[in-house]
Amino acid sequence: MPIKTLGECKTILSKSLSKASIVQISVNFDDSVNSISIFGLNDKNIHLTEKLLDVEMIPSNNRIIIKGSQKNAKTAETLVKLLADSNADPEENELKYLIRQLKKKPHYDFSSLLKQRIKVSRQGKIVRAKSIGQADYLQAFSEYDIIFGIGPAGTGKTYLAMAYAVNRLISGEVARIVLTRPVVEAGESLGFLPGDMQQKVNPYLRPLHDAIYDMIGYDTFNEYNEREIIEVAPLAYMRGRTLNNSIVILDEAQNTTKAQMKMFLTRLGLGSKAIITGDITQSDLPSHTKSGLLNALKVLQHIKKVKFVWFTRDDVVRHQLVQDIINAYEIHESSRVR
Repeated sequence: MPIKTLGECKTILSKSLSKASIVQISVNFDDSVNSISIFGLNDKNIHLTEKLLDVEMIPSNNRIIIKGSQKNAKTAETLVKLLADSNADPEENELKYLIRQLKKKPHYDFSSLLKQRIKVSRQGKIVRAKSIGQADYLQAFSEYDIIFGIGPAGTGKTYLAMAYAVNRLISGEVARIVLTRPVVEAGESLGFLPGDMQQKVNPYLRPLHDAIYDMIGYDTFNEYNEREIIEVAPLAYMRGRTLNNSIVILDEAQNTTKAQMKMFLTRLGLGSKAIITGDITQSDLPSHTKSGLLNALKVLQHIKKVKFVWFTRDDVVRHQLVQDIINAYEIHESSRVR
């Protein structure tokens, strides 16, 4: 028998240790759990988890067997239990996010993330939190009357705020929704645009219309709008008003001046909540004008009944490229500072 080299001995030892480190975990769940929420349609969740965690998953009716390294198999086990507990089949990006976060934060309680849901129509349409930041944001809505959602584009700041407002409206907990954003003129005066004032500002408000259409439909929105149950208006229209029993949402708050932000926050009446969203890196104000959002962060930071929820690129729920683009810009900006 030939004598093995040191390198060959190391390879054999490595393989034997690798085999020895493989564990097998069996996860059982009861009949009340929809297996689709765990396996995914055509086992898509299983295949994606196997690929991202380098494990083997063998599903059966009420059980799934996981084989892999101790660390990865435990991560897959935690994921399966979360999906079974939530009874909701996640989208591909949601599942990828969950797996990434489970690897980063193995001891974090992710159960609240998958259970944070908002009903946004009488037909039962549901909006769910898709990231840790979003889950914290939804939780803040029920605990605070003034909530700031701050972070990059694509993190769901405005969409979730509107989903919460619609939920409170259809449940009868508030009488009205007011959606507003500042109108910042980009190189041309509103006076030179065609149409009356409403037609002039409509392009600025279009993103708010699009989000509300997605939740309740065009016809329902028009009905509510005509009855002034839902109002979409420029921030300037808020001056002098007191908004009672309402959810008031200020979008693109980084484009407010200090005076505008103070004016908006002091409109809040009895039984109302204010949700302010913005991205402090994307101000369209003139360079000499300080953002009302940045100013509010300093002025209000010690008021315990005001909540600031910070989103990061990890909370981006749009196309994966959006997260990559935000990351690239952050790296570029940090290199310029140096």
